[in-house]
Amino acid sequence: MKIFEALRQDHEKQRLLLKILTETSGDTAARREYYQELKTQLESHAIAEERFFYTQLIKKDQTVDMSRHGIAEHHEIDELIEKIDKTDMSSPAWLRHLKTLQEKVEHHLADEEEQFFQVAGKVLSEQQKTSLATQYRQEMEQSLKEESIA
Repeated sequence: MKIFEALRQDHEKQRLLLKILTETSGDTAARREYYQELKTQLESHAIAEERFFYTQLIKKDQTVDMSRHGIAEHHEIDELIEKIDKTDMSSPAWLRHLKTLQEKVEHHLADEEEQFFQVAGKVLSEQQKTSLATQYRQEMEQSLKEESIA
């Protein structure tokens, strides 16, 4: 597996969780569970992606600006999650904030998949693409395992 496939797999999980959450209402156990899963996925993904994808690409002239932009978007996503956390789940504002998060996340994923991956594919060697995927997957598995224990 190459790093791009590993990242896309998690992107699909994020899209699905966002879709499910925007179709729910009220402060229910299911909604809380899906939201917690989304937060865990987004946080673990951002950390692993920054460690094992962006750190390699920030070193390259062709991808430094894209890397910095992607990291900045991760920060914006974190801020939106904090805002959602502070909003009552049964409030209409919660769903509005969630939809804003959905737009931000989907924009970020589209940037990566439609632009960044193509440029990154040219600056990373085949060996790096495979190695980064392995490291990324290991980090994700460890992070998700730790979260399930907590």
